Order: sequence, then C-alpha cells, then structure tokens
Amino acid sequence: MSVIKITTFFSFALGVLFGCQNKIIDKPITTAMQDRPSIHKFKVEDINGNEFDFNTLKGKKVMIVNTASKCGLTPQYEELQKIFEQYQDKDFTIVGFPSNDFMSQEPGSNAEIAEFCRVNYGVTFPMMSKISVTGKDKHPIYQFLTEESKNGYADSKVEWNFQKYLLNEDGQLEKIIGPRVKPTDVEITDWIEKQKH
Repeated sequence: MSVIKITTFFSFALGVLFGCQNKIIDKPITTAMQDRPSIHKFKVEDINGNEFDFNTLKGKKVMIVNTASKCGLTPQYEELQKIFEQYQDKDFTIVGFPSNDFMSQEPGSNAEIAEFCRVNYGVTFPMMSKISVTGKDKHPIYQFLTEESKNGYADSKVEWNFQKYLLNEDGQLEKIIGPRVKPTDVEITDWIEKQKH
C-alpha cells in the first residue's frame, strides 16, 4: 500500500473515530424562536474572489456545507451536486465553504479547489473562498452557524468535513446534520420538500 493511500486511510479512520458521527440536531421550533436571526445579513467572498450576498437567497432553503478535496467523505460532492440539480428550481440551493481545518485535507488554493470540483464532480452550486470553520480563526458565518447566542437555535461544533447546516427560506437555522449523513438522505430531502407553513 502506498504512503498516500495509507495517509488517506488513516485520516479517514480518524474522522470516523473522532468526528464523523451520524448526528442530527433537529430541535422543535417554538413560537418564541420564530424571530430568530437570519444568515441573510452576511456577505462573503466566493471562490473566484467576488462578493456573495446571502440576502440574494431570501425565499430559498439553503444547505451550507464545509468541504475538502482530500477527505474520505469527498465523494459526497457527487451527491451534493445531484440534489442541487434536483431541487435548484424548487427554491433550494447549496453553498460550499472549503476548509483546511481537519487533518489539512483542503491544502489547495481557491483556484485549485474550483478546478478540482469542476473536473471531478461537475460542481455548479456556489462555492466560497476557503475559510476556517472552527477554532480561534472561525469565520463570522460559522460563528453564526455554531453559536446559539448568534443563531437563536442551537450550539454546535463542526465535527469534520461535510457537516451540513440547513436554513429555511428566512435564513434561519433549522437542522444540523452530521458529516457522515449523505446529502441525499431522506432526512434532508424530506426537509427540502416540506412546504413552508
């Protein structure tokens, strides 16, 4: 077995042991939680260096996912693209944030990541510039996603690459899905298809 294969297997095994749980946080939304803060106030830089305004996603359900190119879960890109194509005309989108926070599994530049996603998985959903999703350098958008004091829903920790945050049409956090749960899992597709009340 080559050194590269051993390293890839080792890092994937660590992810399974320490991070990649099939965890889903799905708290009931109470009346008091209806006026929670929205992600629509954020502007970030996309993978091509242009401004991406979350305000343009009003009225759409959104999945935010932290991605990596050299992870055992990287093939999830294929399923992410699949559900994006299936539901993009039904007020749903995916926003990917590359991150190098876990075992240095996203070492590339933005240009290299964009090329990797296009060539290997035909990714057409919005990809943002590489950021930190954990630790002291955590990007403000991930501070919002992981801190109840900022999102009005729940505290969480990004456990590994490909953790999924599901936000409703008003930009409010509604579910947190663990890294190992596939993007096409019924828990996610049922949420996408559920009509707003």
